[in-house]
Amino acid sequence: MPRLGTGIGWRPEIADAVEGMPGIDWVEAVSENLCPGHLPESLVRLRERGVTVVPHGVSLGLGGAERPDPGRLAALAERAEALGSPLVTEHIAFVRAGGPLTASRRLEAGHLLPVPRTRDALDVLCENVRIAQDALPVPLAVENIAALLAWPGEEMTEGQFLYELADRTGVRLLIDVANLHTNHVNRGEDPAEALGYLPLEAIAYVHVAGGFERDGVWHDSHAHPVAQPVLDILTDLASRVAPPGVLLERDENFPAAGELEGEVAAIRTAVEKGRATGAPAVGSRAATPP
Repeated sequence: MPRLGTGIGWRPEIADAVEGMPGIDWVEAVSENLCPGHLPESLVRLRERGVTVVPHGVSLGLGGAERPDPGRLAALAERAEALGSPLVTEHIAFVRAGGPLTASRRLEAGHLLPVPRTRDALDVLCENVRIAQDALPVPLAVENIAALLAWPGEEMTEGQFLYELADRTGVRLLIDVANLHTNHVNRGEDPAEALGYLPLEAIAYVHVAGGFERDGVWHDSHAHPVAQPVLDILTDLASRVAPPGVLLERDENFPAAGELEGEVAAIRTAVEKGRATGAPAVGSRAATPP
């Protein structure tokens, strides 16, 4: 994977702040919000400056029972080519159900829903990922999501599930440390255990985002400052491997440019703290799963 460096999620509301932010090596833009023939001028200027732009998809639904929609795959491929991107990313999630095969109307969740961590669900996900990989002109990386619930009868932990997916398909992993924290609070899952299972050479880059806790539930809002426990998980990850890229996500309640720059600086500090402990070289595994 390319060395991306430190980045921030590009959003129209903070386009000027992102352009003027020092030390930004790359940005990520939501694929569905881009039109290849009419790219935002801000993204065009960033590209002309040599800033890498990665399209981040939210609607493929790779974890669903249906095969990926060819039209959505073609759109994602078109955006990658228009931006000259080294990779594209999506989510390990399902987003719709129903349709002709089920004799019920198609329903769009409007949200990223968790995939059951079962062998059957993994088989479907792996096949969908392979189809997507074949249709895309650049490598695909898939992101672990935040969840409020766990499906009954799950057969694997998050780390085991991600390991199997990467091992069977060769897909890259986009590790969201804020989502690991969310699942720790809401589902009692240990972030360090999940990191311990990851095939480190498969990590494409890392997401960091803010949230808040209310009544014992963590909400992955992308609209609040990054919490210290999330930065601690990032430090743990960086102590195991040098992440090719780390990116701050912010989708709502945008603060002033100075505050965004402070959050990016805190992310750099967390990575440096982890690296100072002596991470293994890229290509080694954090652990050998049983």
